[in-house]
Order: sequence, then structure tokens, then C-alpha cells
Amino acid sequence: MSESLLKRVAADQIRVRREIADDLEASKAAFEIIEDIRKRGAEALVEYGRRFGDIESNEKWIYDRGDFEQAYESLCAEKRALLKNTAARIDAFAKAQRKCLVDLSADVEGGKAGHFVRPVERAACYAPGGRYPLPSSVLMTVIPARAAGVKTVWVASPGPKVEILAACAVAGADFLLGIGGAQAIAALAFGAGDVPACDVIVGPGNAFVTAAKRLVSGQVRIDMPAGPSEYVVVADGSADPACVAADMLAQAEHDPDAMVALVALDEKTALGVQRELAAQLADLPTADIARRALQNSFFTVAPDVETAISICDLIAPEHLSVMAPNAGKIASKLKNYGALFIGSKTAQALGDYGAGPNHVLPTGGAARSFGGLSVFNFLKISTWIHIEDLGKAQTLYAEAADLAEMEGLKAHRNSLLIRIKK
Repeated sequence: MSESLLKRVAADQIRVRREIADDLEASKAAFEIIEDIRKRGAEALVEYGRRFGDIESNEKWIYDRGDFEQAYESLCAEKRALLKNTAARIDAFAKAQRKCLVDLSADVEGGKAGHFVRPVERAACYAPGGRYPLPSSVLMTVIPARAAGVKTVWVASPGPKVEILAACAVAGADFLLGIGGAQAIAALAFGAGDVPACDVIVGPGNAFVTAAKRLVSGQVRIDMPAGPSEYVVVADGSADPACVAADMLAQAEHDPDAMVALVALDEKTALGVQRELAAQLADLPTADIARRALQNSFFTVAPDVETAISICDLIAPEHLSVMAPNAGKIASKLKNYGALFIGSKTAQALGDYGAGPNHVLPTGGAARSFGGLSVFNFLKISTWIHIEDLGKAQTLYAEAADLAEMEGLKAHRNSLLIRIKK
């Protein structure tokens, strides 16, 4: 082997990468920005937008559907079709998810209890800026909000390029804030001028965006903690080492802080993947980023499938692939992951680019507690009770009154007993 790119770690030495996605400096800076915008509103928002280079002095910073449609029409027919086809797949999956969660009515003593499933009124979707536009992030966040039934959807993206605006048209966004960072999160949480306070803020971003989302999470709902990309693949001798390596590099090229890991079921597989990594890096345009990510990465050889499953559940990775003849059986036993890719024919990049499930996923072990972004992030479940027959509800009322007595809450007790005494 000409080049060893992954360090080897013994199966019993693997530790969970639990990283707080926002550091103290980012949190401090985000807090100051949030407080300023909360107090001064749009004036402060525009000041920060100009300071950080999101907008020029007289540049437009709120875009509407007319701007989106104009951008969409400016694209060539092939790009328009690409956005529409991808959006259709995401929309179909989101609508299927929505059908899974329905209103409920159940019998209780003397009446009924249940819940209503309703969308939030306003949602905000963050799409990162930078060198390359990420229209996929617009599609992945706006479309589930629309499928949930959200009335008004905002997007925030600094210095939006034409592809971002066109994606807003296809996804059905109402407005776009052309300012990013913590300042955008603050505006969308508390409102700033024409930017309204939203009920949910979702989408990936840098450390300042992540820190800001954490800080406003008591004011609005956020999706999940998110940090650098992660990918774990379980593979045996049946897997094509070229496919395994290609999927690993697909995540490694995201970010120099990304982490990829190979859980091989035999030594030969580990050796073959290492060789392929070196070969594919040789002419990869993003090799510099990928090489730095591989420094954070590792491989291990698991003695059996059960150990491999335990390793994956311990890491709880953002993305997880299983490439083995019995991939479906192994997948059914896995518990902790953001998105799962079953079988060698399933490229991990399908998750990034619109097969249907979302690419906004938990990292840093958060997949133990969170799933990926979905239509459910834009829905709220509100419960109700309706007692119609007090005679049949006597025991329910009496025991509720006894619990109130146990807790020393006399007014609670009285409000219950006053009904059954009558």
C-alpha cells in the first residue's frame, strides 16, 4: 500500500465524538449580535449585514416571489428541470411523512381526549452562503415546511446567487433575507423591520449560525445540533472498495473538520479501501480538504457483525452505510444514526441530493436523541379533553382531586370537586 490515510483504532478503543458545535467565542459573538438586533431591529440587522459583507450599502436585502421567478427563468432549461425533478422527489417523500401523523380521538371516562396536528404559522430556513451556492439546502428545508402546511416560509442566505433564488421559486418560499450569520437568526427569531418573528428556524450553517440557533431556542423551535459532516460505513469483502472509498471521500470533501470511518469486517476490505482512497485522491479537485478531513478519521476491523453494530450505535453518526450481502438484516438492528443507506447499490450522496429523505442531519452523537429534518419539525401536536358525562367521570375527577390534595394545590382540588358535587 503506497499511502496510509486512515489511522487504525481498535474496536474497544473507539470513543464517541461528542463535540459542542459552537465554541465559546462564537457563542459570545452571537449573543452580542442577537441582543443588539433584538433591541434595535432592522437598523442593527443591516449594519451587521454590511459589516460582514453580506450586502453593499444600497443593495437589496429582502427578495420576494417576483425575484425568485425572475431568477428561475434566467436558468437554462436543463437546470430548471433538475431543480423541479429534485423538488418533486423531496415533496413526495415529505407528503408521505405528513400522512403518517394524524389527528387523534380516544375514549376517556365520561368523554373523549385527543390531539390535533397543526403546522406552525411561520418557518425560517437557513441556506449557507460561500463560494458554492447550495440550492439543495433550500429545497430540503422549504419543501417539508410547505408539505406540513406552513403559511409563510422565509429563507435566509447571505449574498444569494441566482441558483438560490431559483430554488426558492421551485420550493415555494415567500421571501428571502439576503443576510446570513447570527444576525439573520436573530432577525428571524425576534423580528426586524419587515422580517417577522418566526416559529421555527431550521437549516445548516457555520459555528456562528449554530451558536445563534442554540441561543434563541427558548424563543423559537430549532431543528437540531449540527456540526461538521460525519460518515461511517460498515463493509465486508462483498463490497466494492472503490464504492466505499468514493462514498467516504464524498463526505470528506465537505469540510476539513469532517470525520469518516470504516468499520471493516475483515482485514482485506480495510486494505482495499485504503488503496482506493489513495488512488481517488490523486485527481480529486477537492483533495486538499478531503486529506485534512481524513486526518480526523479512522478505520477499525470488527471481529463480527454484532461488534460492528455496537460501534455504529456508539458513534451515532450523521450518515451510516451498510455494504454487505445481509445489509437489510444488519440495518434493522441499528438504532443511532441520522440517515441510513442500505446496500452497496445505495450511494450516500443520494441522501445529499434529493432521493427524498432530508440531508439536514444531527452530528456529534446527537443522533442518539434527534432524527433528521422532516415535515414533523414544522408540525405541533396540541391535545384536548372533552368531558360530556360527569356521572361516568366520577372516578377520574375524584382521583385527580386526590392528586391535587397530595401536592397541596387546594384551588386545583376545588375546581375538580365543585363539578362532581353538583
